[in-house]
Amino acid sequence: MPSFSIPLSGLTASSSALSTIANNLANLNTIGYKDQQVRFSDLFYQSVGTNGAGDPVQQGAGTTIGSMPSLFTQGNVNPTGVSTDVAINKGGFFIVEKDGARSYTRAGNFEVGQDNLLETADGQKVLGYPATNGVLDTQGLSPLALGAGTISPASATTEIQLSTNLDATAAVGTSYSTPITIYDSLGASHNLMLTFTKTGTNGWDYSITIPAADVNGTTDPTVLKTGSLTFDGNGNLSAPTANISPINITGFVDGANDLAFSWNLFDANTNGLLTQMAAPSSTASTQQDGGGSGALVNFTIGSDGTITGSFSNGKTAILGQIVLATFADSQGLTRTGGNGFTPTLASGQPVVGAPGNGGRGTLSGGALEQSNVDIAQEFAALIVAQRSYEANARCVTTFDQVAQDTINLKQ
Repeated sequence: MPSFSIPLSGLTASSSALSTIANNLANLNTIGYKDQQVRFSDLFYQSVGTNGAGDPVQQGAGTTIGSMPSLFTQGNVNPTGVSTDVAINKGGFFIVEKDGARSYTRAGNFEVGQDNLLETADGQKVLGYPATNGVLDTQGLSPLALGAGTISPASATTEIQLSTNLDATAAVGTSYSTPITIYDSLGASHNLMLTFTKTGTNGWDYSITIPAADVNGTTDPTVLKTGSLTFDGNGNLSAPTANISPINITGFVDGANDLAFSWNLFDANTNGLLTQMAAPSSTASTQQDGGGSGALVNFTIGSDGTITGSFSNGKTAILGQIVLATFADSQGLTRTGGNGFTPTLASGQPVVGAPGNGGRGTLSGGALEQSNVDIAQEFAALIVAQRSYEANARCVTTFDQVAQDTINLKQ
């Protein structure tokens, strides 16, 4: 009698293949989805003897699902223009965590949650290297803060410089004043006044003052620094020959720390920034290195995962770095749904690091990796699986007819 278990095993295996193909097609538009294939394997064999040459004669017992590998080929990377979207080019997985459970994903459709942390659509926090004052800490992983609560701290002014010309034809006693804004340790701005007074041929005195309202215990502008300037016959500054430092401010009314800064009279090439030419006194530009605090306006994600934020105070700073994990055997990962994977003994432990090295791919900010399902290949596989199912079903009906004919022998 024929064994019904053989075509039934074929029906079961073909049914699994059809379900897998259907799942692939259902995830045709799933971000970062990886196509899954079905590989059949024959079952054990029963030995029924040998032939005249001594070769074994064996009877097969059917088929089963031997493996269902994932196809980790690259999906198309499509730009979205959304700053929180990020795609992986080539190898690696994003690391995400929720309630202490860590998993791995290729889907980079992230968003900023209510807690100002970068997270997946289902609330898993994206892990990476955090940054403090623009410096990455690569000693451990933590959620990445990218929301409106991210600020650029204030920075106190440490140096100022002016590109100023003083009128060589001005009469002795003529004064020229120009303002410059500086910042204290709390980010508050203060307008200093630099006043130049001609004392003689090629000679000028200078005075730097701060308004009375900015410092304690004063009624008149407080003089911070005074001195003399000397120019040569070509209008170049000849004395002093070094930058003026320190210039001290104490007793800010807002409670900021005392401030000490320098006045750069020369640029990096030792060219004087102050001149005395026969032209009206004027200041072409003023510069200083301080600034107030600023809120995060936007950010970009670089190919190495570095997240650079732009702030309302005009500054930029590194906010963190998205990292990637790789595995010795990606086929050993377990799918958990929601675009997630978890490691097993077969996959090995994750190797974590910055994108672009150690076999890890690079990132594309403002883009998403699409599913790598090939609809044409899936439909071809669907036809083959359908025919296999039909053939095994026909075997069942044939075996049934044989069994019925055997029963009818008694009649």
